[in-house]
Amino acid sequence: MVEDIIKSLGYLCLGSRFRRIGERLQADTQQIIEELGVSIQAAQYPFLSAIDRAGPLTIGELAQAVGITQPGATRTVSQLLELGYVDMLAAPEDQRRRMISLTPKGQGLVDYSKQVVWPRIEEAVIELCGDLSGSILEQLGSIEVGLAEAPLIRRSNPNKEQKP
Repeated sequence: MVEDIIKSLGYLCLGSRFRRIGERLQADTQQIIEELGVSIQAAQYPFLSAIDRAGPLTIGELAQAVGITQPGATRTVSQLLELGYVDMLAAPEDQRRRMISLTPKGQGLVDYSKQVVWPRIEEAVIELCGDLSGSILEQLGSIEVGLAEAPLIRRSNPNKEQKP
């Protein structure tokens, strides 16, 4: 078996280790989303949540709320526009500013997600991380082992309401 260099380098590769775990969690989250019949990417959900919480936002405000670059936010908003989950209108006070808001379809998805999708994902992550202890490196190791043993979809309750 090949040595896990990222793990063995400890704090030197902490960012790479976080990214690796993040990508695994994102992929596992996507499986749950798809099982529940939702046609959205896991990375798009924070945008819908930000708009739901704060109301209409500009691309720059969305980028800041989600913690990504403005070009990345622009790409994601374009995808959400194509899917019909968001709308873009000129701000009433300044016609040059474009405000992103949820469409009725987007609000319906957010409402469903708050009731079914997000609690299921959160339940799975809590189950994965609930008993972590030790240094951050030990905790990351426990998360990696836990994900290898059982992905999030196996940790969440499949008996929750499915999308009609």
